[in-house]
Amino acid sequence: MSSAAAPKPIALADKVNTLWEWLDRHFSFPGLLLGSIFFALSLTPSLLPRTEIVQGILSGCCFAVGYGVGNLIHWLWGFLGLRVPPGRVTRALGLIIALACIGFVVTALANANGWQNSVRAVMAMKPVEETQPLVIAAIALAIASILLVIGRVMVLLIRWVWRHLERHVPRRAALVLATILVTIVVALLVNNVFWRSALRAADRFYQQLDAVVSTSDAPPQAWHATGSAQSLIDWRTIGKDSRIYIQSGPSAADIEALTGKPAMEPLRTYVGLRSAERVTERADLALAELQRIGAFDRSVLVLIMPVGTGWVDQAAIDTLEYLHGGDVASVAVQYSYLTSALSLLVEPTYGATTAQALFSAVYDYWTMLPKDARPRLYLHGLSLGALASQNSTTIYDVLGDPFHGALWAGPPFSSSLWGRMTESRQPGSPAWLPRFGNDSAIRFMNQSGRSGWDDLPAWGPLRTVFLQYASDPIVFFSFESDWTKPDWMNAPRGPDVSPALNWYPLVTFLQLALDSALAQTAPVGYGHVYSPHHYIDAWYEVTQPPGWTEAELDALKAAIDPEDYAPF
Repeated sequence: MSSAAAPKPIALADKVNTLWEWLDRHFSFPGLLLGSIFFALSLTPSLLPRTEIVQGILSGCCFAVGYGVGNLIHWLWGFLGLRVPPGRVTRALGLIIALACIGFVVTALANANGWQNSVRAVMAMKPVEETQPLVIAAIALAIASILLVIGRVMVLLIRWVWRHLERHVPRRAALVLATILVTIVVALLVNNVFWRSALRAADRFYQQLDAVVSTSDAPPQAWHATGSAQSLIDWRTIGKDSRIYIQSGPSAADIEALTGKPAMEPLRTYVGLRSAERVTERADLALAELQRIGAFDRSVLVLIMPVGTGWVDQAAIDTLEYLHGGDVASVAVQYSYLTSALSLLVEPTYGATTAQALFSAVYDYWTMLPKDARPRLYLHGLSLGALASQNSTTIYDVLGDPFHGALWAGPPFSSSLWGRMTESRQPGSPAWLPRFGNDSAIRFMNQSGRSGWDDLPAWGPLRTVFLQYASDPIVFFSFESDWTKPDWMNAPRGPDVSPALNWYPLVTFLQLALDSALAQTAPVGYGHVYSPHHYIDAWYEVTQPPGWTEAELDALKAAIDPEDYAPF
């Protein structure tokens, strides 16, 4: 009786060869190497601290970008017919690359905790005892896989079009045409179908959210309040955030209790996007409401540009009202329902148009009043509101009768006026805290407040302060960080920027882009969350409220808890 011969065991070398062939067919080793390097670099610090989930998303995106660049280099090498090392050499290089990838990833994950704590340390946050490297790796793997699948589908589409085109045109020309055609079609599809649909949905969502009026949202009773029975503005036409803003400011009694000084009732006016149909009508309505409540009889009048959703930073206006004992009138006009980021993409000119209309309406009336019987006029805005407010007018249009100053906090990187001032800064002054001209018209302030300002020349008739933190990615993001190191990264660094932060092509750009999306997750006094204490210093310089000593200013700061103004 014969028995079947036992199967021969598969040699280890054969198993390795099989694995190698599979990897070589499905992956690019240069792509894996560059992807691993990008993954490792993504774990290094940027401007804001990151949670494991956020870090995993960032690392997955960085790996996918690195893999794509490496794969492109690999493909171009073969497409150009450049020499490829023999099989044994290639396999040896592949083994070295595989080991290097593992080394990069493991080393970076081991250092991730320390890198994140270097960011938390400069923001006075408690250190994280331990990160979860497996959580980061798992999320990164999922994100990278999704992006690589999308990339693979794009490649397959290009190859399919290429095969059909090369029947009619030369092979390389067909490839170029196929790449261009697929890119255009996909871009049009994404922009016209997915992106526009998403924006329309977002616009409807934020519009409905803005219009929500709860049963507890009763109109204010005070005659001077926006939305009251005497007001020219219907309470139902201003948004949820603006209703909170109108009703939650300090009263005269609150101001007296906090400052120990006599106070008046502050006057706040808000015109919603639904309060009138056209921009000019909303500006005229704002002026009429200011006239109704006697705003031009106050000492200070502030024209506010809110952020994209219509939100006004309470920390900015509360502190101004405390400093002036309530002798302040302010007006804000909404120009969008969307968040600042979406508004900047979809409605980039709406904010500027609204700012110009409001300024023109108020300024034209203000200039007709006797100079000794009218309020001092100021501009203010935070974030996208700062960008819009900077476009209110030009200095040439107001030279004959200038307004008195401006406080712009967290100006976005796209602010042209801020950009020109920063580019033209005094030699030796850092990009994160520039000095411009002779310091008599424009000054930049951060957490250090007015420290060192006693040695500066006296202010001129128009005082402008840019309040900005070195850790604010909304201010310091730039598209150029993709390929060049930003000036603000040079020594000396800002006090709230990690000394371990370094610039890496592509990776730093992705880090800053994600930081920008999460800019308001920073603690108060860092990132894009501006502290009432720093607003006090800024407003004091811009408006020069009478009767305050340094000791009283310090006492005011001590009486205000910045955490009361935390966004989350």
